[in-house]
Amino acid sequence: MSNTAISIIVPCYNQAAYLDECLQSLTDQTFTDWECIIVNDGSDDNTEEIAQKWVEKDSRFQYISKKNEGISSARNTGLQKASGDYIQFLDSDDTLQHEKFAKSLAGEKKYPLILSQFTIYKNKSHFPGYNRIEKDFATFENIVFGWNLKFTIPIHCALISRKLLEGFMFDTSLSINEDWLMWIYITRNNPEVLLIDEPLAHYRKEDDKKSLSSDPYKVLRQRTSLLPILKKLYGEDLHDRLAYHMIDVHMTQLSQLKHEFNKTTGGKVVSGYLALKRYYYKLFQKKN
Repeated sequence: MSNTAISIIVPCYNQAAYLDECLQSLTDQTFTDWECIIVNDGSDDNTEEIAQKWVEKDSRFQYISKKNEGISSARNTGLQKASGDYIQFLDSDDTLQHEKFAKSLAGEKKYPLILSQFTIYKNKSHFPGYNRIEKDFATFENIVFGWNLKFTIPIHCALISRKLLEGFMFDTSLSINEDWLMWIYITRNNPEVLLIDEPLAHYRKEDDKKSLSSDPYKVLRQRTSLLPILKKLYGEDLHDRLAYHMIDVHMTQLSQLKHEFNKTTGGKVVSGYLALKRYYYKLFQKKN
């Protein structure tokens, strides 16, 4: 008996309001040889009720309930259960275009890594993704040195051969950047990539989802916290190259910020503000 073509892993935590729409985008797929593993990571809303409804309606859906241990743990649970030749990660508040699977697997050649463009879905409207995905993004060097600084690739843009993920588990100690480690792992041997230049994945970004990439200093701090993990996994040379790269990026950003500030204000605003502050402080001291 042959494997299912695609295993979709949907981790859920208290996002029942979006789950129907997410799962509907799967049943709407024109390519039908898939299984979906819904992993309820200890939700206390009505996620289970909604998931069970889909399981009863369509035998391709499976449901697993577990205690809350985070999205990495939920994805690992799904990976352990998956039987498909390809893995599709899909967060429970995101959706896929109905031809994503069909267009990804349309050719005779089966690529190990298949990417598509994406949109941002907010307030029932679609907007262009925060970066345009290029084929050469998915190389080991670019993933290591460009991630979150020049681009990111939402995880559900990818259809990933299960062979690329052999031996991989998401690090459950991480609350962020766990997907970056996955991208580093699956591109470590620079697999052949197919890019479908259409927005086939839709990333929900409501007002309560803050953008990590909007704060470059936070990005650098969080990348720094992963350096020991990367050293252990990929050796001292990569660790040192990335550390020096991050220092260079950080110093360049500071230099550019100082230059733009001086160009705009002539460097007078801060000194004037501090002088004014000292003046009012002295006045306050006299009154007391």
